[in-house]
Amino acid sequence: MTDIPFLIDILVATLLIIGATFTLIGSYGLLKLDQPMKRLHAPTKASTLGVGSLLLASMIHAFASGESSLHELLVMAFLFVTAPISGNFIAKVHLHRQRGGKELPAPPAEDGWATYSEK
Repeated sequence: MTDIPFLIDILVATLLIIGATFTLIGSYGLLKLDQPMKRLHAPTKASTLGVGSLLLASMIHAFASGESSLHELLVMAFLFVTAPISGNFIAKVHLHRQRGGKELPAPPAEDGWATYSEK
C-alpha cells in the first residue's frame, strides 16, 4: 500500500467531486434542455471540465504513487482538442440550416427519453 500525503488525498478528492458535479450537471442539462443550441452547451462543458477534472485527479494520484500517467495525459489532450471543435461544428451546422431558409423540424411532441419534463 502506498503512503500518499494527506494534502494530495484532499486535492484528489476535491478534483473528483468537481469532476463528478460538472458531469452530473452536464448530463442533466442534456436531458432537460430542448433546443439544439441549448442542448449543445451542456455536454461540451461537462466533457471538458468534468472529465478533465476526473483525469487530472487520476494523474495526480498516479504521480503521487510513483507511477507514470501518460495515458491520462493523452486522453485529456485529445478531449480538450476535440470537444470544443465538435461543438463548434454542430453549432455551425445548426446556424447554417436556420439561415439557409430551411426551417429545422420541430422537436417531437411526445414526452420521450430525449427530454425530461416534470409532471
